[in-house]
Amino acid sequence: MDTRLLMTLQVSVGEPQRIGAVPLGTRAVVPVTHGHFEGPRLRGTVLPGGGDWTLLRRDGVLELDLRLTLRTEDGALVQLSSFGLRHGPPEVLAALARGEPVDPSAYYFRTTPRFETADARYGFLNRLLAVSSATRAADGPTYTIHEVL
Repeated sequence: MDTRLLMTLQVSVGEPQRIGAVPLGTRAVVPVTHGHFEGPRLRGTVLPGGGDWTLLRRDGVLELDLRLTLRTEDGALVQLSSFGLRHGPPEVLAALARGEPVDPSAYYFRTTPRFETADARYGFLNRLLAVSSATRAADGPTYTIHEVL
């Protein structure tokens, strides 16, 4: 399978809203405060108001349900929704939770972004599948998103 870089997306997050123990695990909502993205065919900013609806499953896997609005540098609005998984050794995940730098090869963090836009200039986003690998820093994650060709 061939891919090509679509963009690198960096988001900054606010304080998690910890909902707590629910039937499937532990739920939290992490608000996205801002961010930016850049790739060969588009670049711009992340608008405030999005978030990541997370579920920490009983098996230690964190399910991520990210929803954002992107604004390209030329004014187009793009909705991004992404499902992902993050897991790794307990000591690595504890270091991430403390905001410590961790080698990305020490844990698994992958997502499947989908895009929607009404702007014809970016209509190609409506017709592609994408995958990403991600890293988590103290202020938020960075996603390297590849288009599946």
